[in-house]
Amino acid sequence: MRYLKLLLTFWHVSVAAETEYRSNFVMSALNSMVTLAGAIFTLSLFYQNGHQLGGWPWHDALIVVGLFTILDGFSQTFLTPNRTRVTELVRQGTLDFVLLKPVDTQFWLSFRALSLWGIPNILLGIGITIYAGMHCEPPLHWTAYVIGFIPVILGMILLYSIGFALGTLTIWFTKLFNITMAMQAMLEAGRFPISAYPNAYRVIFTFILPIAFMTTLPAQTMLGRVEWPWFAGSAIFAICSLAFSRWFWGYALRSYTSASS
Repeated sequence: MRYLKLLLTFWHVSVAAETEYRSNFVMSALNSMVTLAGAIFTLSLFYQNGHQLGGWPWHDALIVVGLFTILDGFSQTFLTPNRTRVTELVRQGTLDFVLLKPVDTQFWLSFRALSLWGIPNILLGIGITIYAGMHCEPPLHWTAYVIGFIPVILGMILLYSIGFALGTLTIWFTKLFNITMAMQAMLEAGRFPISAYPNAYRVIFTFILPIAFMTTLPAQTMLGRVEWPWFAGSAIFAICSLAFSRWFWGYALRSYTSASS
C-alpha cells in the first residue's frame, strides 16, 4: 500500500506538470493518428491483388498493427520518460540522491515520471484492435479480447525489462542514445506478423529480440490460433526477463562510482 500511494503521488505530479501544456496533447493525438494511418496504408500495400502477408488475412494482420500501437503508446507513456532520466542521473552524478531515498531504487527509476502523450496511441490501438476483431471471420467474441490481453501484459513486461536493462548499461556507458534508437527501430518490425519475415529473421525476432511475443503471439491468442507451449514460453520469458533486469541493476550498482567518490 505504501508503494501504491507513492505511485499515485508520482503520477499525480506528472499529470499536473504535463497538463500545463494541453495543446501538446492535441498535437500528440494528431501525430498518433497520422502514424497509425501510415502504418495501415503500408500494410495495405502488401494486400493488393489478393496477396496475404505471411498467410494472415487483412483484418487478422490489422490486429497485429493495433497491438503494436498499444505497446508503442505504453512505451511512450510509462517507459520512455523514465528511461531517459536514468542516463541523466548517472551522467550528472545525481543518482546518489536516488540511492539515498527510503524507497526501492528500481521502483523509483521505473515509475517516477508519466507522459500523457502516449495515451492517444493506446486508445487508437485499442480501437483498431476491436474494429479488426469485429470484421474477422468469424468475428471475435469479447472473451477473445480478455484472453488475448494476458499475453499483451506479458509483452509489456518484456518491453519494460529490455528497456530497463539497456538503461542500466549507462552505469558503464553514459552515451547509449544510438542503442536505444536502434532498439526502437528493431521493434518497428512488430507491426507485421512474424511469419511474413524470412526464417532467419523469425529466429532473431523470437529468441534474440522477442518481438514475436509482444505482438504476433497476442494476436494469435485472440484469434484462437496460439500453440499453448508458446503461450507458456512467453510467460516464462517475461518472468525471466523481469528477474534479469532486477539482478542486472543490482549488479551494475556495484560498479557505480558516486559523484563524491
